[in-house]
Amino acid sequence: MLKKRVSTLLLTIFLSSLLYAQESAQEINHIALATQMIYDANYAKAKEELALLDKKSPSFDAANYYTALGVLHSKEQETQKAIEAYKNAINATKIKVFEAPKTYTKEKYLFSIASNEKSGNQAPKFDSETKRKEKIEQLYIYLTQEYYKLKDYKNTVESLENAGEMGKNRAELYTLRGECYYKQGLHEKTFVALNAGIEKFPQDSTLLKQKFYYFADLKLYQAAIDTARVYMKKVGVSAQEYSALAQMLIAANQMQSAIQLLEEAKLKFPKEPSLGILLGHMYLKKDMKHTTAHLFDESFYYDKKYLKDTVEMNRRAQNNQRALYLNAQNIDKIEKLRQKIAIYLNTGEFRKIIGLEKALKRYKMLDDENLRYALAYSYYMSDDYKNAEAQLKFITDSELFGKATVIRKNIEKCTNNPMECL
Repeated sequence: MLKKRVSTLLLTIFLSSLLYAQESAQEINHIALATQMIYDANYAKAKEELALLDKKSPSFDAANYYTALGVLHSKEQETQKAIEAYKNAINATKIKVFEAPKTYTKEKYLFSIASNEKSGNQAPKFDSETKRKEKIEQLYIYLTQEYYKLKDYKNTVESLENAGEMGKNRAELYTLRGECYYKQGLHEKTFVALNAGIEKFPQDSTLLKQKFYYFADLKLYQAAIDTARVYMKKVGVSAQEYSALAQMLIAANQMQSAIQLLEEAKLKFPKEPSLGILLGHMYLKKDMKHTTAHLFDESFYYDKKYLKDTVEMNRRAQNNQRALYLNAQNIDKIEKLRQKIAIYLNTGEFRKIIGLEKALKRYKMLDDENLRYALAYSYYMSDDYKNAEAQLKFITDSELFGKATVIRKNIEKCTNNPMECL
């Protein structure tokens, strides 16, 4: 359905011109049949119909012929051929004689002769030059599309300019101008085009959004922020827009600007948990663990999916009792056990870790050598060297193996001379 709608738009000006054409019936039918076949995606038959036209005939309509041929080539993805056909159509349209359409008047009845009433509305006067101008502008729009397919941005913009008012009557055409200038590195012209579009279509927000991304890409961050604020004011401020802008600043390593923006967003949307998480990560980069833990706590209050992150952040901030309290709410037994061991390592409660050995075996968590090492280390710190050795012999990871070797040396030293380990 979408394909047919696009085809209809592309052929509108061509079909309308057929209504005014005065060629012979045979030639009109060939072009009309070819047009219908293009519409139905029967391109081979359309090509055959166009081939039947006599180009030497005095009534041959070159403008309509080359327009149909251009659309046909465009549909077949023969872009360069489509460009040539549209150029020929433009040249033919410039010299074409446009005639007024035939009109039909109602028969006058005898009783109307004596009437004082004026005859019905007269048909508007046909303006051949206006018709010519419209046709040429539409053909330049077709050319714009074909040049853009080839990534020929210079000719894309030139075709848009040649399209006159038709090249300026939609906001997306200014978006296209801006993109083509930007791809050519003509940044000043990019923003001139976008600003012109914004002025002409003040209710359209896509131009502002595009302007924002270009500023960001050029590392003009303050200009990007200012544009984003105008954009958000137009479309309505949302937490998602703040988040997207902050992430852009983060990607550009503009941490302080990102923090200021997120603090502003938190004031506007205090119940939006994702903002607190993002802001928390910013403070974590500044090693402000307690602030991060507090922000994560707030986010967890509004969305329980942040439980794991909140437990971990409280553990890092040494808020161990708070971390244990939150950990007790975790319904994922494996993750709950893993974090509990990390918290007990924090607090030096090694015997509590040893007490979890059966649970670790039950859930087959000792396959994780980090947890096995934590258990071995807990036995070592509890002076149970035999069980520490029993766990260490399963360590194969190169980094953990080095740590295990140090523990083994210490165990050997303590076994040979217990006084050294007091």
